[in-house]
Amino acid sequence: MSGRVRFDRSITRISLQRRRVCQWLLLPASQLLLPGLSSAGTVASARIWPAQEYTRLILESLSPVAHQMMLLKDPQRLVLDLEGVEPDGELGQLAQRLRPNDPHIQSIRVARFRPGIVRIVLDLKDEVQPQIFALTPVGEYGHRLVLDLYPLTPPDPLMALLEGEARGSPLPSTPEAPADKPPLRGQGNAVPASRRPIIIALDPGHGGEDPGAIGRRGTREKNVTLAIARKIRALIDREPGMRTMLTRDDDYFVPLNVRVEKARRVRADLFVSIHADAFTTPNARGSSVFALSEHGATSSAARWLAQRENEADLIGGVNLDNRDPILAKTLLDLSQTAQINDSLRVGRSVLDGIGAINSLHKGSVEQAGFAVLKAPDIPSILVETAFISNPDEELKLRSDQHQQQFATSIVGGIKRYFAQNPALARAKLS
Repeated sequence: MSGRVRFDRSITRISLQRRRVCQWLLLPASQLLLPGLSSAGTVASARIWPAQEYTRLILESLSPVAHQMMLLKDPQRLVLDLEGVEPDGELGQLAQRLRPNDPHIQSIRVARFRPGIVRIVLDLKDEVQPQIFALTPVGEYGHRLVLDLYPLTPPDPLMALLEGEARGSPLPSTPEAPADKPPLRGQGNAVPASRRPIIIALDPGHGGEDPGAIGRRGTREKNVTLAIARKIRALIDREPGMRTMLTRDDDYFVPLNVRVEKARRVRADLFVSIHADAFTTPNARGSSVFALSEHGATSSAARWLAQRENEADLIGGVNLDNRDPILAKTLLDLSQTAQINDSLRVGRSVLDGIGAINSLHKGSVEQAGFAVLKAPDIPSILVETAFISNPDEELKLRSDQHQQQFATSIVGGIKRYFAQNPALARAKLS
């Protein structure tokens, strides 16, 4: 009889184990991917992304965190009350993660305010315009509470460009042109080269919360793209009559539509977005150049890549309540045939340049619906320098020497394009 009891208990233990395994398998992906979460009141991660444009504070948790925010003056402070969390662990280390050179936050204090409420006090260096919003789980992230601190006077990319001109040797400007409708460089419309500097908008892909693709050795696409973009900037800014603007110059997230807005704000003559491919297999290799397509992608791989790149806003964290629907509609509705034709020409020139230092994934410029290429009045290309998912090419992307080679080849292609397609006269920088 005792043997039967032991047998029944064994069956019960096995059944309980199976049930626990099944329950574990049925958990949402966000719960499986967030280590260290012991309860719904645990903050799994607390991160700060400082930049001149804005400082972002992110609290990640297993479930949404109820919160209240208020601004106080004399001195400037921001108070954030959180319900049902503990002031230890990640929250307790938040103050230690603040950088001394953060442009907007002087110090951080975290403590229990009253039972069930933890208070975070941000001592501010100046007045800010805060935005707070919640993000639902996506990718490897769980629920995120996002607090963005914007300066009252945001940095102006055009003013930054003008200040750079003032520090250097200003070039004579061209005749005035309507600022709201800068002309395209359509085929057959070439005019004598403008004495206004040719402006290249360089867009290092990803950044901040959005690491982009990650190689086997831990190389993050966002770091590679910024390093290559900075090298391109150094080369172009040494060229007579050429200037650059970076859509981001540090490790922070910039929404896709804002990248386009910045390029249009400085009346760029060319928009170049820098990336590093990843694919489902490590065998894929080679460089690629993409232009926008109005009629679908030129290959299934191009379609897959565009979809992946267009998801950057979800990963990086965009406040959907703050999007400009009028701008979005304008970018989608305007005819972009002339822009695409120019983009294909400059893409061909850049592809030829890259082909001299790296194998090409495809010998022609591909097309797909990349959101970041939708400026209707600026030729725009997306350069996938190499496959970060390929171990050999990841080594190249980590190498300062190879990054310089990529930069040099891209600049060579840009220069050849403008030598054959002189920039039209556009509004002066003022």
